Amino acid sequence: MEVHWWSQVIPHFEVQEYNPELREEWEAFVEAADDGTIFHLQRFFDYHPRGRFTHHHLIFRRKGKIFALFPAALQGDILSSHPGASYGGFVVKRGLGIKEALGLVRCLLNYAQTEGIRGIRLTIPPLIYWNHPNNYLDFALFRNGFQYVKRELTSVIGLSYGSEDEILSTFKNEARTAVRKAQRSGVQITESDDLPAFYEILKKNLWLRHNVTPTHSLDELLLLKKLLPERIRLFSAFHHKKQIAGVVLFVCNPRVILAFYISHDQDYQQLRGVNLLFYESLKWAWKKGFQWLDLGTFTLNMEPNLGLGRFKENFGAQGYFRDTLSWGE
Repeated sequence: MEVHWWSQVIPHFEVQEYNPELREEWEAFVEAADDGTIFHLQRFFDYHPRGRFTHHHLIFRRKGKIFALFPAALQGDILSSHPGASYGGFVVKRGLGIKEALGLVRCLLNYAQTEGIRGIRLTIPPLIYWNHPNNYLDFALFRNGFQYVKRELTSVIGLSYGSEDEILSTFKNEARTAVRKAQRSGVQITESDDLPAFYEILKKNLWLRHNVTPTHSLDELLLLKKLLPERIRLFSAFHHKKQIAGVVLFVCNPRVILAFYISHDQDYQQLRGVNLLFYESLKWAWKKGFQWLDLGTFTLNMEPNLGLGRFKENFGAQGYFRDTLSWGE
């Protein structure tokens, strides 16, 4: 009788459900993980009001030590990682190999079947969020029956500049011209704590352009800033002391900054404050030693907004996959 090859070589992990007593251990692991982000921290989940989600975070241990985390919530009988965060999936320690990846996915599926969980859905961070990028987990998920639900594109700028002066030279002519116009018009960029004023700009802009409201309420955004003060940064464009545009940056990990909100007052659009904001944000991120600036997606359910994609490409951005996969749904 043939014995399946991986029954002997694939490692086994013990699956443990998270509880608040493990918070310190969880947070420390995320901060040191190969692919940990702000969206995997318990401090991030704390901004959600009690009862919004049925949290169901999992810990995978090997010989008693954490090897991986799986932040998630139950939505009926579907385990989703995590519906209240941009990214989820496995958070792993350095040294993940193909055997470990296959073992983690197998243990997750065994756990789901034991607990009566019918399906699993996860959105994984793009490879730029990894310290040591690899596709082992993608392979292990697909090998075990996961299918792509969607593959969105997020606009990413690599910060491998040789000098500060080089940044502007990587912009296309249209973007360089807009930056210089903003500078000549007296637009000033500074880090700001005035989230309420920016939120009014954001709310009005989203409603006028897309008939939608921001992902976060103002109170939630203020709470996030309180919970993660060094990881939530607002840079604002001012003209004659009036805030005319802003970008809220999430410091995701030591490598990547995500521009979560970008907005401007349409009455001042001709001053090109957003262009200058991007330029100054890139300078700030480069000086701080970050490797990537993620400007966010320009696709929705795989429908591209070509104008938005082109606008971000003007600053040197290129598209990377932000994948969502599912099993059993």
